Amino acid sequence: MKRFEFLLRSFMALVIAFGMTGCADDEGSYQPDGPAVIQDFHFDLWVALDRHGGMGRDVQTLVRSLNSLESDQPEITFQGQGTEVNSILSLETIVKGAYYYQVPVSGDRFAKYVIRDNKVEAVKERRFRNNTYSTRKYTHAWTDDNTLVIMAANGDASEIIWTKLNADDMTIIDEGKLDIAMPEGAELFTTSGILNYRASDDKLFYFYYAKAGGARGKRVTPMMTAVIDPATMTVESDTPCFLDCEMVGTAYGELLQTTTFIDGGNNLYIACVTDDADGAEHSHLLKIPANSTTFDQSYDGFTAGGKLLSVMYLGNNKVMAYAREDKLGTDIDDFSHYYTVLDVVSKTSTPITCQGQRLAYSSGRFSSRMAYVNHKAYIGVDAEGAQPQIYIYDVNTGQTDLGATMASGYYFEQIRVVEEVE
Repeated sequence: MKRFEFLLRSFMALVIAFGMTGCADDEGSYQPDGPAVIQDFHFDLWVALDRHGGMGRDVQTLVRSLNSLESDQPEITFQGQGTEVNSILSLETIVKGAYYYQVPVSGDRFAKYVIRDNKVEAVKERRFRNNTYSTRKYTHAWTDDNTLVIMAANGDASEIIWTKLNADDMTIIDEGKLDIAMPEGAELFTTSGILNYRASDDKLFYFYYAKAGGARGKRVTPMMTAVIDPATMTVESDTPCFLDCEMVGTAYGELLQTTTFIDGGNNLYIACVTDDADGAEHSHLLKIPANSTTFDQSYDGFTAGGKLLSVMYLGNNKVMAYAREDKLGTDIDDFSHYYTVLDVVSKTSTPITCQGQRLAYSSGRFSSRMAYVNHKAYIGVDAEGAQPQIYIYDVNTGQTDLGATMASGYYFEQIRVVEEVE
C-alpha cells in the first residue's frame, strides 16, 4: 500500500467544497491550516464492552479496522470481526502514521505495533534502559517525523524523567531527567504532565504541577510551564501560570484525549481547569502566543462553562471540543457530555447540531472518539436509550451528517485514523 501522500496546501485552496445534506452549524469560507489531506488510510474503531473504559478501568477492549465510517456502511458489530487487545495493548496509546507506540501492558518496554487484518503485530520492541515508565502514565511529543520524546514523573514522583526514541527501530537515542527542583511545600510531581513541541521556535513545552504527598495529595503549585531545548533537553525557563489551575487529563498525558494544539499562526493552546468557590470545576483554554513562552493573561478561549475534556484543531481557527455539562452529572457514564465547535478568535462555542437538532448528550469521558482527516471530523455519541452513533462534521461547509451506526452493547472509546502499511 502507498504511504501517506501530502497534497500541497496551495492546491487545496483551489478545491470547491460542495454542500452535504444535514444542518449547517456555521457557514463560511475555509482556509486550511490544519493537517494536510491524507490518502491510503483507514479507521481503527476501539470499543469497550459493558461500560466505558479509561482511568485504568478494567474493561474488555475490542478493535476493528474499517475503511469508511459513512452512513452507507452496515451496522458495525465486532462479533467475529474485531480483535481483543487487553492482553497486549493499553487503551492509552500514541498513533502516528501506520503505527501505535506505547508502553504496553507488560510495563517493561517501549513498543511499536501495527493492527493488521484485525490482529495486533509487534513491529519493534525495546526494553527500558535506565528510565522506567508505567503503562498509560506518561506524556509525549514528536520533535520530527522520527524522534519521539517520552516524559513522566519517576517511580516515586520525585523527579521528571525523559527518553528520546528513534521511532523507526525504537532504539533509545538518549535519556535523562529534567533539571527542575521540587517546589517548596511539595513532595510529588504530577504523574505525567502534558508535553507539546512547537516547531516554529524549536521548543518543547512541558506543563506540570507539584502536590503534597499521598495518593490524593493536594496540588500546591499552579500549572507550571517548563520550556525545554529539544536538542539538549536543557530547561530554559520554568514559570507558574497566572491562574491557579491544572491541566486537563494530566495523569494520562494526551494518550486518551488531546488537550493541546497549535494553530496556523503558531499560537499554542492548552485546556486547563480551576475550582470555583463552591468547588465546581471550570475550564479555560489558555494561549501562549507565537514567539512567546508565557501565557497571554488577557486570553481565555473557553467561556461556555463546565469542563473541557478534549480539543482537536480543525484549521481556520476552529476547534472541535468535547465538554461536560456538570449540572447533568460528572461521572464517566453520565449522559452529560457534548461536542461543540470553538472559535479561538471570537471565543465562541457552538454546540454541534444535525438535521436541526442539537446532538444528544453522550456518556463516556474520554474523547479519542474524535478523529480528524481530510477536513472532516468524526465524532462518536453514546446517547441514552439509543445505539452508538457516529456523526461527521464537514469543516468546509460547517454541516454535520449522520455517519455509521454501531450495534448495541458496545461503547465508544477511540476513533483513530491510521495509515495503510506498505
